[in-house]
Amino acid sequence: MSKSNTELLKTKFMQLMVITMEECGELIQECSKSMRRNDENHQPLKDEIGDVYCMIQLCKEYGIIDQKMLDERVEYKKNKLKKWSNLI
Repeated sequence: MSKSNTELLKTKFMQLMVITMEECGELIQECSKSMRRNDENHQPLKDEIGDVYCMIQLCKEYGIIDQKMLDERVEYKKNKLKKWSNLI
């Protein structure tokens, strides 16, 4: 017999994934609002960035990623941005 969604969310991994998804969605929303308002100092944007960062920290604590993996991915993304944007 398969578990219900409610039962699946009882595992810490599932909770971590769902909350991370929710926080990423909230960050997307605040990015859009900040763009519409042309407001780089929009406090809710900063709050959501912090919330997503917290979830990334929890992913580290739960062993999903480690600092070495993050550092490698940051370098990869920065190199990609050098090619496709003027941010770097």
